Amino acid sequence: MENLPAHQRSKHPKTPLAGPYGHPLHPTLVTIPIGAWTASLIFDVVALLGTDDTPFLVGAQWLVGIGILGALAAAVFGLMDFSTLTRGTPAHRTALAHMALNLTAVALFAVGFFLRLGTDKQEFVLIPFILSAVGYAIVGASGYLGGKLAYYYGVRVADEKTQSEGFL
Repeated sequence: MENLPAHQRSKHPKTPLAGPYGHPLHPTLVTIPIGAWTASLIFDVVALLGTDDTPFLVGAQWLVGIGILGALAAAVFGLMDFSTLTRGTPAHRTALAHMALNLTAVALFAVGFFLRLGTDKQEFVLIPFILSAVGYAIVGASGYLGGKLAYYYGVRVADEKTQSEGFL
């Protein structure tokens, strides 16, 4: 596989743990933190606007924690995909930016999570909510770059010969 051009190497996992050819696990796993963090923001808004905010604040805290754990799992598989990229290429630079944004977002969610631990669950606290909202926006920007990696550069996407089999 080392003899393949860089764009072809990026399509093949270095280990079966990353997911089989054409079926990477990283994009599947990112749905866990994105879904959990989306729901946590909704819970925070309900807590902010509602009268009985305690169950929603507790739920939001759990969801932020689940999102952090899901992000860590997705990161492991993302690193496996990253390892297929040739240094110095536009795809590699895009992946570095994607990773840096994700690490920043997870750090913001983690700080918010620990701030939530230290608060009385009877009252909405604005700072963890703001950290979550900023982290969520960063995840959106990172997702754009992840889409560019997959749909523009074709990282971990089957080659055109394989793809053409679906159109015969």
